[in-house]
Amino acid sequence: MLLTDSFLDYLLYERNYSEGTVRYYRTDILELQKFGEKLLGDLAPSDVGADLVREWIVSLMDKGYAPNTVNRKLSSVRTYYKYLLKKGLVAADPLRRVTGPKKKKPLPVFLREGEVDRLLDDVDFGERFEGYRDRLIIEMFYTTGMRLSELIGLDDKDVDFSASLIKVTGKRNKQRLIPFDKELGRSMQEYVNVRNQALPVRSDAFFVRKNGERLGRGIVAYIVRRNLSKVVTVKKRSPHVLRHTFATAMLNNGADLSSIKELLGHESLATTEVYTHTTFEELKKVYNQAHPRA
Repeated sequence: MLLTDSFLDYLLYERNYSEGTVRYYRTDILELQKFGEKLLGDLAPSDVGADLVREWIVSLMDKGYAPNTVNRKLSSVRTYYKYLLKKGLVAADPLRRVTGPKKKKPLPVFLREGEVDRLLDDVDFGERFEGYRDRLIIEMFYTTGMRLSELIGLDDKDVDFSASLIKVTGKRNKQRLIPFDKELGRSMQEYVNVRNQALPVRSDAFFVRKNGERLGRGIVAYIVRRNLSKVVTVKKRSPHVLRHTFATAMLNNGADLSSIKELLGHESLATTEVYTHTTFEELKKVYNQAHPRA
């Protein structure tokens, strides 16, 4: 018998775990016991080795358990063997050299081209200062790929209209130059003209509130979320979604990864490579929907 009642009592009365949590530990350890007994017959704690645990992990993954769930089950067994070692009931921990499955990193959420077109061309932002500002915020995230912190940190002096360049200050105060096209340049100039008329006295910030002070993170996130809600159904509607959309659009239209890396301000190319996975997943979806033998 693998599981000992003394361990469950230890969790309940010494570690003060809830009865529900203890039930999880019991279920996980009994699951390993059942698996081991199919292979080895009656099972004592010292009979469990690293190979058996690894085979158990493979069987769990084959059954469709998510990496998070498998790692939680492993955590239960690890805690159990630490207890057994402490009590001198086993000579070695079979999980010492066992690692759980890696968690799958979620792919970036991004908008499709038609959704961006509807957002920038069909949504009515109004003719007031705030309307010009809110639309430009959306357009700038999508056209430049800059981070939220970079956008709210922009000052007027950071935008060079004659050279079509924006200077942003990224992570660890690293600065980089981002080029912009004529269309974004026109939008920025319109915003500046309307802003300067509406707010003759203001801070040095490029994006400001009605009182002339710099916009904060929360306000910008709200502006993006509110306007994305008008055209998309994805749950995530943050400025970072527009940054992902910029990178994916660049990749889909022929830009090389090293250029996208520089524009995004990534330190490592490995960080940028996630967008190739995103594009590949989209290609698989198109294939599965369109190919007659898929």
